[in-house]
Amino acid sequence: MKKCIVIPDSFKGTLSSMEICEIMRNSIHKHYPDCEVIEIPIADGGEGTVDCFLKTLRAEAIQIEAEGPYGDKIPVTYARMGDCAVIEVAAAAGLPMAERLNRLDPCHATTYGLGTIMKHAICSMKCRKLIIGLGGSCTNDGGIGMAKALGGRFYNKAGKEFFPAACEMEQIERMDISEIRKLTEGIEIIGMCDIDNPMFGPSGAAYVFGPQKGADPDTVQLLDTQLKALAKAMETSTGRDVSELSGGGAAGGLGAGLAVFTEATLRSGIQTLLELVGFDELVQDADMVFTGEGKLDVQSLRGKAVIGIAQRTKKYSIPVIAVVGAIGDGVEAAYDMGVSAVFSINRQPMPFDKARHLSNTNLEGTMDNLLRYYKSTHGM
Repeated sequence: MKKCIVIPDSFKGTLSSMEICEIMRNSIHKHYPDCEVIEIPIADGGEGTVDCFLKTLRAEAIQIEAEGPYGDKIPVTYARMGDCAVIEVAAAAGLPMAERLNRLDPCHATTYGLGTIMKHAICSMKCRKLIIGLGGSCTNDGGIGMAKALGGRFYNKAGKEFFPAACEMEQIERMDISEIRKLTEGIEIIGMCDIDNPMFGPSGAAYVFGPQKGADPDTVQLLDTQLKALAKAMETSTGRDVSELSGGGAAGGLGAGLAVFTEATLRSGIQTLLELVGFDELVQDADMVFTGEGKLDVQSLRGKAVIGIAQRTKKYSIPVIAVVGAIGDGVEAAYDMGVSAVFSINRQPMPFDKARHLSNTNLEGTMDNLLRYYKSTHGM
């Protein structure tokens, strides 16, 4: 084996994608010391996305101060490669951040800090392209906070300007986003989005993701009503109907907010990353691609990391091995989509709260077995 690409997503709650890369690389070098191992840690747009870009593309880390989900000033980092910035909403309004604060409150959490970061990238760093990771937010404000930070203005039925929280968006009578459009003129903005949930409704942001952000059933219903009202106000003020926008429900409706307020395009996160790193060129002479995620299931088949990688690799007839924490039902279609084989690292049945502490050892053992088999059939 002369060349391998290691490109895993994280095992949520256990190992980061960078930790997985290290374990896979060490396992490969144990059996093939001279093998060229290209590491591409990936993330789904949530916490850790910027770190992955910093490592993979050797980007510059830009550190500034921005507003957290409840208005407090916090240090944040985004990545810059030339005139392109990679920003994650989780840096300013991440769910883990709210959990650490012991404050899960989607009615009042705001994306204002994201707007501050975007403005810095455009005005101070002169970036002409922004890639926004839309995973792992604690918010449900439809991007209102972001828009406010970028110069958006919102007016209630009395004609007074106000800053609506996520639970107050039905009070919006009209909005003025002319300053946002001036600021973002000529700027390409991409929302990295690996879900297709709409902005509101039974499969929308509030109903699907609200509970994990701290919303009880009554609050979920309230938040959904507010997002529906915001969508109506958006259409009235801008003419843009986002009620059925695929991915509009990402990050508490931020997907729809980006599309309306900044005319952003929502794209697959994995496809965006693969294009940026030049994956097609890197993979052509590889002997093997190792990928993986915490659980491979039917949701994974809808264009997430493993499948996106496999589909890109398939045309070069290079094996793609998915090493995962768990294998769900209905994943057989993955084989037709380019995955050569799927292996779970778990060696015996046990609850996740116990298995998670063995992830490091189990991954090492699984990789060792796979490489021993490869060596027995292919030699050095």
